[in-house]
Amino acid sequence: MDWEVILICITRLLLVLGALSSGFVPILTGIIKDKKLIFFKSSNHKIWDLVNNILNILSLSVIILSIVGIIFAPSLIKIIAPGFSSEQQMITSNLARIMFLSPIFLGISSVLGGVLQSFKRFFVYSLSPVLYNIGIIIGALFFVPIFGLYGLAWGVVLGAFMHMSIQFPVVFFLGFKYKPYINLKDKNIRKIGKMMIPRVMSLGISQINLVVITIIASMLASGSLAVFNFANNLQTFPVSIFGISFAVAAFPVLSSIAFDKKELVKSFSKIFRQILFFIMPATVLLLTLRAQIVRVLFGSGKFDWTDTILTINTLGFFTISLFAQASIPLLVRIFYARHNSKTPFIISLISVFVNVFLAIVFSKKLGVSGLALAFSLSNILNFILLWIVLRIELGNMDEIRILKSATKFCIASLSCGVAVQGAKLLVWKYVNMETFVGIFIQGVIAGIIGLLVYISFCSLLKCEELDYFWKSIKKRLKFKNVEINDQGEARGV
Repeated sequence: MDWEVILICITRLLLVLGALSSGFVPILTGIIKDKKLIFFKSSNHKIWDLVNNILNILSLSVIILSIVGIIFAPSLIKIIAPGFSSEQQMITSNLARIMFLSPIFLGISSVLGGVLQSFKRFFVYSLSPVLYNIGIIIGALFFVPIFGLYGLAWGVVLGAFMHMSIQFPVVFFLGFKYKPYINLKDKNIRKIGKMMIPRVMSLGISQINLVVITIIASMLASGSLAVFNFANNLQTFPVSIFGISFAVAAFPVLSSIAFDKKELVKSFSKIFRQILFFIMPATVLLLTLRAQIVRVLFGSGKFDWTDTILTINTLGFFTISLFAQASIPLLVRIFYARHNSKTPFIISLISVFVNVFLAIVFSKKLGVSGLALAFSLSNILNFILLWIVLRIELGNMDEIRILKSATKFCIASLSCGVAVQGAKLLVWKYVNMETFVGIFIQGVIAGIIGLLVYISFCSLLKCEELDYFWKSIKKRLKFKNVEINDQGEARGV
């Protein structure tokens, strides 16, 4: 439904302060590295005073903004969704007031997540989004029968609370003890604040961009906002799995070698090539199987064939920029690791202006699909500008090696796409394509064949990234004793 996107917009507006937590990862990583500790006890006052300071400042700020949001929700909805009827605006306002509780929990969770990243405890950190989704599912299954539509909003709040709660035990185990401590004069706080002002502004601009796109979509044909949301959710999945997760896991490492250009470029090149290794076949599969994916996930109830076509076309335009969307989080974190958040902000601001301008132009000709095209082109521009600036700063980005790997991935991905198309035609003859089961079987078989072809071609082309992938799997499946000096790292696996 269209109100879902509106609620996402207004709750994310509050989470721009969550940038504060990601800013202290390089600082906290530096403190940990200096102490050279394996077991972090509560006696490490410098570490936990910083955590408490950030936690209290962020919590108070988000609580105040949440209260303001609850009070002025009706006015905010009128601005964000002028195309909604008065009844729709009233319902969305009530839902928004409930969901304004979730940024409080997610803000606290972002600080805890920063601690876990700094201590390389990635397993629990990765579970928090899963619990967030479980909370939403609980809301849909158990709260809706009790509270009606508002049960979905309470499910989001529950998910946010679970997102936060799962991280607390590990943080306490590391030695954290809460205390009501705020010191705005602390040199680390000032340093983080200086770093994070552009970061907060960048996220704020990004969310304003989302609001503007939402306003444009709400004034297009009925259901356009929902179509945009569906397509955006689908294309975000591979970006989150292969882009954001790699960038988050690499951030502490990048922070520790940020000013060693040779090691930084070496680590960046390896991580970037790994991202491309996964995102390129994901792009091809999403493009070639988008009709099957959309029909299986959304093709029921009031979601008719016209809606399906709109979503397929919109998703197709989104896939153009998957490589850029998956790479931007890594590029941006290199800037953050080097204590430079101003440059990504300026580049983000440029790309947002381009996105809004193109969205207005393209939506007139292509409707909701034009919004996706504008989004993709602006992200590609963002990627190019980030790369150019980093190239100037570092002098070398290992482009030759990256280009060689990318060429191999392109060949393997094109072969994957051809195999998927052939498999779809082959399976089509033996299943009923007018049923859910038939479409599902066609998509699964074609997808598996495509992946096998991609892996086979990567093997024939001797892609070293495939070897990294197999070695990482074997490493996780193999149980062995770990030396005492590696315990800190091993716990994060």
